[in-house]
Amino acid sequence: MNVAAATCLGPGERAELHILVPHAEAARHALAISHLAVTREREVVVVDVEDRPGVLADLTRRIAAAGIDLELVYVATRNRVVFGAADLPTLRQALGVGA
Repeated sequence: MNVAAATCLGPGERAELHILVPHAEAARHALAISHLAVTREREVVVVDVEDRPGVLADLTRRIAAAGIDLELVYVATRNRVVFGAADLPTLRQALGVGA
């Protein structure tokens, strides 16, 4: 299983591990054999970005101008930024990325 980004929130037995993977089925299988429960999955928008100051500010201004409320944002490997929102089609349009 290739993990492109990860974060862990919360303590001990109640911790939540959020991972970004290119192949959800492989991740579900690897987690199942490790006795880790997948409690939720969601689609996100991943944007390739240039590594320079102001990139995230530029992207979030475009998102705000489109009236989109972000539910999550984090950085992934290979200069990518991950965004989550309830309205993914509008988010994709604001960021100029395809489905």
